[in-house]
Amino acid sequence: MTDYNLPDILLLEDKTKRFLTWIPDKSYIVLGASNKAEDALFLEKVKQDDITVLKRPSGGQTVMLTPNNLIISVVFFQPDNLQPKAVFNQINSLIIESLERVGVKNLAMRGISDIAIDGKKILGSSIYRSKDALLYHAVLNFGEPASTFEKYLKYPSKEPDYRLGRNHADFVTSLIEKGYTQSYTHLKNVLTNSLAKSFIL
Repeated sequence: MTDYNLPDILLLEDKTKRFLTWIPDKSYIVLGASNKAEDALFLEKVKQDDITVLKRPSGGQTVMLTPNNLIISVVFFQPDNLQPKAVFNQINSLIIESLERVGVKNLAMRGISDIAIDGKKILGSSIYRSKDALLYHAVLNFGEPASTFEKYLKYPSKEPDYRLGRNHADFVTSLIEKGYTQSYTHLKNVLTNSLAKSFIL
């Protein structure tokens, strides 16, 4: 297991950038700060398929990132007066507005920091706060089948109220599964433009 070293961690060091939208180069499993691999993962399958496991400094539950996800990251400097709930609401609202503009329907904020379509999770997000910065990062599931998460991730130790005991396969969906037909690149550009209008220096 390795400390979190994915592209958005550099936002904490480079004060010329406020946000990043990016696509993972391969599959990763990222443990939340309080998660243990043996409790969160089906370790034999993870090792068998040589999935890289990282541990992030932010809270929340274990997530899996794949090349079929779009990662959205935003950094705030001097965040003393920022409340996590307000940050989640601000950025998740922006993401919902962007998705609605490209025809995605029935979106809603659910749980502490999720976005769902028809009650199924489409995006999860978490926050890391240091002395000088606050980093929001989210995983938007563009097209990864929920069966992938079911294969590697155990049922989490904590769950949002709307999960209602559902396993990964019944709880998670993707934009493609919900009928989204435009390209990955188009969606990435739409989200990047929306973030630029709000967060570019």
